[in-house]
Amino acid sequence: MNFENKLISGHLIKRYKRFFVDVAIKNKIVTAHCPNPGSMMGLLNQKNKVWITEALNKKRKLKYTLQIIEEKGSKVGVNTHLTNKIVGHALQKNLIKEFKKNIKVKNEQVFGKNTRFDFLLENGNKKIFLEVKNVTLKRKASIAEFPDSVTSRGTKHLNELINATKKGFEAYLLFVIQRNDCDKFEIATDLDPVYSKTLIKAVKNNVKIICYDCKFSSKGIILNNKIKFQINE
Repeated sequence: MNFENKLISGHLIKRYKRFFVDVAIKNKIVTAHCPNPGSMMGLLNQKNKVWITEALNKKRKLKYTLQIIEEKGSKVGVNTHLTNKIVGHALQKNLIKEFKKNIKVKNEQVFGKNTRFDFLLENGNKKIFLEVKNVTLKRKASIAEFPDSVTSRGTKHLNELINATKKGFEAYLLFVIQRNDCDKFEIATDLDPVYSKTLIKAVKNNVKIICYDCKFSSKGIILNNKIKFQINE
């Protein structure tokens, strides 16, 4: 998955109004779009090194987009708009071991009245719903966590994945860890106990949990290694 434009390095000044971030680039300050609705816990220390891109759409209100923050020497992808593109590329290139080659991929598929899952995968008569979540949080050595704040939307998706399994679909939840310094993944139970309990319920109802980290380059981000999921009941 390639960035829409070349990366520009700078340093973080502050994030505000949720979707705005000021970045120092050489001798000037620019305001970039922050495409991440989460708390971004642990990433927003002033003077952290960041990378932004210039938007190809010249009519866009904010000229730049925040893509990566460096936290304690590790790059962290913060653009949640790219997560499905990273997964889409991985499905095309057969980088996700759980899914067979030549599987048919459909994006943004409706389920029920009020739910839209990220992907529907079809292999003959087998139909699989795949929901994707972006992960940036790391509070303990080598352990990635989700969520970084309360996520009622995430809980809703878990309940709908459970409903999908009851209607004969296979259901997967893929946590995309947009960093490369973790070898385990856990649910941040203290930050959202309801989500944690619902995920345990989902696992018991045959929703399969998979986790992969990412590899970064100057051109883009790709799915990389499978990460061990550790569930805490």
